[in-house]
Amino acid sequence: MTTAMPVASQYEDDRTGLSVETLKRAFMDNLFYIQGKFPQIASENDYYMALAYTVRDRMLQRWISTAQTYTTQRSRTVCYLSAEFLMGPHLGNNLINLGIYDQVKQAITELGLDFESLLYQEEEPGLGNGGLGRLAACFLDSLATLQIPAIGYGIRYEFGIFDQEIRDGWQVEITDKWLRFGNPWELPRPEWAVEVKLGGHTEAYTDEQGQYRVRWHPYQVIKGVPYDTPILGYLVNTANTLRLWKAEAPESFDFTAFNRGDYYGAVDEKIISENVTKVLYPNDEPLQGKRLRLIQQIFFVSCSLQDMFRILKGQGLPVTRFHEKFAIQLNDTHPAVAVAELMRLLLDEYGVDWDTAWDITTRSCAYTNHTLLPEALERWPLSLFGSLLPRHLEIIYEINRRFLDLVRERFPGDAGKIQRMSLIDESGERYVRMANLATVGSMAVNGVAALHTDLLKQTVLKDFYDLWPDKFQNKTNGVTPRRWMLLSNLRLSKLIASRIGKTWVTHYDELQRLEEHIHDPEFRQEWRAIKQAIKQDLTGYIQERTGILVNPDSIFDVQIKRIHEYKRQHLQALHIIALYNRLKRDPHLNIPARTFLFGGKAAPGYFMAKLIIKLINSIGEVVNNDPDIQGKIKVVFLPDYNVKFAQRVFPAADLSEQISTAGKEASGTGNMKFAMNGALTIGTLDGANVEIREKVGAENFFLFGLNAQEVMALRAHGYRPWEYYNNNPVLKEVIDQIAGGMFSRGDSSLFRPIVDSLLNHDPFFLMADFQSFVDCQDQVSQAYQDTERWTRMSILNTARTGFFSSDRSMQEYCQDIWHVSPVPIEVKPYDHNQAGQRL
Repeated sequence: MTTAMPVASQYEDDRTGLSVETLKRAFMDNLFYIQGKFPQIASENDYYMALAYTVRDRMLQRWISTAQTYTTQRSRTVCYLSAEFLMGPHLGNNLINLGIYDQVKQAITELGLDFESLLYQEEEPGLGNGGLGRLAACFLDSLATLQIPAIGYGIRYEFGIFDQEIRDGWQVEITDKWLRFGNPWELPRPEWAVEVKLGGHTEAYTDEQGQYRVRWHPYQVIKGVPYDTPILGYLVNTANTLRLWKAEAPESFDFTAFNRGDYYGAVDEKIISENVTKVLYPNDEPLQGKRLRLIQQIFFVSCSLQDMFRILKGQGLPVTRFHEKFAIQLNDTHPAVAVAELMRLLLDEYGVDWDTAWDITTRSCAYTNHTLLPEALERWPLSLFGSLLPRHLEIIYEINRRFLDLVRERFPGDAGKIQRMSLIDESGERYVRMANLATVGSMAVNGVAALHTDLLKQTVLKDFYDLWPDKFQNKTNGVTPRRWMLLSNLRLSKLIASRIGKTWVTHYDELQRLEEHIHDPEFRQEWRAIKQAIKQDLTGYIQERTGILVNPDSIFDVQIKRIHEYKRQHLQALHIIALYNRLKRDPHLNIPARTFLFGGKAAPGYFMAKLIIKLINSIGEVVNNDPDIQGKIKVVFLPDYNVKFAQRVFPAADLSEQISTAGKEASGTGNMKFAMNGALTIGTLDGANVEIREKVGAENFFLFGLNAQEVMALRAHGYRPWEYYNNNPVLKEVIDQIAGGMFSRGDSSLFRPIVDSLLNHDPFFLMADFQSFVDCQDQVSQAYQDTERWTRMSILNTARTGFFSSDRSMQEYCQDIWHVSPVPIEVKPYDHNQAGQRL
């Protein structure tokens, strides 16, 4: 009698299987064999780590298959260079993208554990400060989902963006120890470490072929060690790589110094080198801070470019085909030194002649500009730059010499253009202009919203646009619907899927089909019920974090973003005081209750931003405790704004505050996340607000304030903010109350810097926009009181945000700038016979 052999499909590998039983078994195995714990002594973090490793196991097969495919096919690869990658927690997003969220939740629940608490146990990698880093994260998600070969290159900061506490209304910065319990998502690759040179001097010589060469003798060498994290696409086999660099000393311990009793000197080099990647954005007010920041930039750029040459060699491709293999995107000016570093590597390390090296460089690099603020367009003092990067400065001088010859040829006799376009700022102390370097050395330059790109061409890069109009493009930002809808707002996502199916997650334009259901009262009721339940959840979180009890039936009026004067959180503060004054005079005023919810971090050295946080909290202290207004308004500043925080807040918002001074915000992405989740926008015609309003319809957007042209005209004709103060009794009363100490326990000096700035300078036109803002907020209150109208507006905001998916952004970059195509990845199904199992 013969026994039939078992069919391979009956068995699952514990590292790749997706059934609930296999997941439970794998989870317990990882708890035992990776964490070394058993349930009676396991902590919440042990359970999280075991679950993270269980999920990572299921990613590794895809990750390795992806790398093998790219290597075999020599696929053209996007290299996204960014000083920030604000990825957010990995676990939930990976479960969504693997398509096993429900199975894992069931497995963990059946094991008697709280699935949600394990999700929130994850330490968030605080490797970014705001929109720039979060955009990079969304782009990596979309590139993997679109099956585009890509590597994200950045810095593995040991301490990321600080954790924020609020004490007596003030921001207090707490060290972000995100690595204290380890990072289960990354794999170190010490065998791919590279060395980065700093300081010293250069020496010119003639090589054996009689060619002019330069040899760099550095003062210091730092080792860069890559740490790789898989970035999985949604329901595809593609798993791209985020490669972050950690700084180390070439030799961590000096035995000679130790043996002579110099115990500190024995590890001195290690400490100095490791400081390079200790902290995200050191305070660059002092010279030492500037120096460290420049070192960080050349460190991760040089590491990344050297890594690209390693890949090129590994795939048997000649150096002269570098630009065919790689498309390098410079995410703002932080990686702009890549232009000079790529030239240095080609000239000095690979012996390529200047013209060929410049052709390769300018066909490899592309530059994204993210700001119109002059102070954000990086420039480095020549003395500092030359002392750290003497060879790069020589190369920049030569690039500049050749470039200015071209400018003189195209614009003869225009000395002004020469001065403005030079890579070296000669006015006063001399500087290297990084935006100019990035523009000259790139094949394409793009802004990140239609208005931003237009203003870029008209203002800060106008001269370059005059020279190379074809080089400039617009690529409006986008956000990933996987994290910002599917993961953050699962309830609403399921309702949408019940009406239009699930394919909208990767074909976001399909959301337009929701408009077919807008007249269905049952659908509108379900929409409202979900929003209300999410608001109720957030109410509990607010009380837990701040002790403030808010009304879930109130308008959740939300402004969460980096704290900066141009973003105008203090304009909202003025409006709150004006509304408070109205309610004090008439407590029975017929307006809907409002919860004003703020969140955001101020840069540690940015005094005015920190004072604005104090002002908001001080207003809340008065308003929230005044029985006369019967809780009609509450002011809440939720501390420690990050991705986890945002995932709670975006789905609960009724009103999105996008009130920056017109012409100052490059794009914004928070505005997209709010609209995507059904919040209505009150905003100026700034950044991507312009396009959001066009897409969702002017009737579903609350517009106020001066536009960019009006701001420029008012500034040109002489802006006098005190005239608005004198001519507007409501505004005058608000300013006088702040100045008089009403919101500072009688201290009239506390907020004097804000008052003086508004009355005498007001660089961001709060006084000019105040009355328009207040009037527009009254329109918001009227609209909210019509429940059915508000619901329809909310649905339409979600239905019409398809354009703002980062998938669309990435498709445009791939087609218009990078010229890359999808590379599908095949993963063979598990076969226990091939795996060598014996059952």
